[in-house]
Amino acid sequence: MNKIIDAFSKAAKRYFKNIDLRKVFPSKSDKERMKSLDVPLQEHSLNPLDVLHELDLYGSPATVASAGSRYFGFVIGGALPAALAVNLLAGVWDQNAGIEAASPISSFIESICRKWLIDVLNLPSETEAGFVSGATMANFTCLASARHALLKRRGWDVEKDGLFNAPRIKVIVGEEVHVSILKALSLLGLGRDQVIRVPVDTQGRMIAEEIPLDSDLTVICTQAGNVNSGAFDPIEKICDKVHSSNAWVHVDGAFGLWAAASSRFTSLTQGLRKADSWGTDAHKWLNVPYDSGIAFVRNKRHLISSMSTDAAYLVSGKKREPYHFVPEISRRARGLEIWAALRSLGKNGLAELVESNCDGALLFKKRLSEAGIEILNDVALNQVLVSFGDSKTTKRVIKRIQEDGTCWCGGTEWQGRTAMRISVSSWRTTLKDIEQSVKVMIRIAEEETKRG
Repeated sequence: MNKIIDAFSKAAKRYFKNIDLRKVFPSKSDKERMKSLDVPLQEHSLNPLDVLHELDLYGSPATVASAGSRYFGFVIGGALPAALAVNLLAGVWDQNAGIEAASPISSFIESICRKWLIDVLNLPSETEAGFVSGATMANFTCLASARHALLKRRGWDVEKDGLFNAPRIKVIVGEEVHVSILKALSLLGLGRDQVIRVPVDTQGRMIAEEIPLDSDLTVICTQAGNVNSGAFDPIEKICDKVHSSNAWVHVDGAFGLWAAASSRFTSLTQGLRKADSWGTDAHKWLNVPYDSGIAFVRNKRHLISSMSTDAAYLVSGKKREPYHFVPEISRRARGLEIWAALRSLGKNGLAELVESNCDGALLFKKRLSEAGIEILNDVALNQVLVSFGDSKTTKRVIKRIQEDGTCWCGGTEWQGRTAMRISVSSWRTTLKDIEQSVKVMIRIAEEETKRG
């Protein structure tokens, strides 16, 4: 075992040593070479050292350097050192975090994380948390809790009797609703095409005055951080409008919820705590490894009722049982990395991480605007939407930026315009990285404009 741990350590050091020297996206030849892994499964066992070497040789060059400092795609942050180290230690521990009896440390760490997260995100003290795989399952878990709570008012046990002949729940979303909400609704049997869509403003914010409300069996799905513009719905105004009707307000805060960790963004996060549930993804702005979403539900009873299960062999004690708060039973100890990230950063460090990324987004806006390049959104957080002219030109510029390899940004469609989306989300990113990336963007944009 020690030999393979040593070999892994060397491979990991080599990978990180070169991560900011290589192209952010793998080359065509690197992707071709990874096909060497596609062989028939052999009859006999191989030496674990050979297996590790083979994957490192052909796999490492074919990775996207999203753990580096100049990756600006898909709101992906690189794993913090403490979070990565604890992720590796958790792999060594090999714990089943679903049941307290299978891993007392995992259950205990989750209870600590719940308290810390509620504190730094300024959520109501009674809020309960479930540690799930990502933002999609966080939204799913929260909306399952909403489904339970609303139908229970009408005397309907949805977990026991299902949705056949159940009272209908209305779901209201903004026109800029994220696909993870729609997927969660489809999994819950509420139907992604049954939603009522509310108009949004030029930044993608739901217009509160346009929200229809004629039933207490209503869920309103709001956004804290539009995936393109970074804008926040007017959540406080929405809560004040609909809570008198006993509607359930859910906040999709996949990355934007972390803005609550900084006093600088109070104007954006005002009223967040008035909602009934919140979903977020710790791999985004807390910068922990993947498979780390969090579902927050104000009323613990609704979360447990929608998620818990039981069997004779599941030994439930008096302590916190993790499987009562999430869809899974057996799962990895994902709370450990959240604990490590929060413990290493502290409140000030988390705020500084969020603020530094937002400063980076503002620097992108400033430099690109000075070069005469159009910015399509009000840069209020870490998202920057860029247009290089017409759709064809913008797509060509994006493609060339990706091929250049200095940085990586993705394309999107924003209110009828083709745009490049810059998401500044990593603890590694410095102002120097942004200046380096901007130079490439401006050079390529000027070359394509001349060609056009």
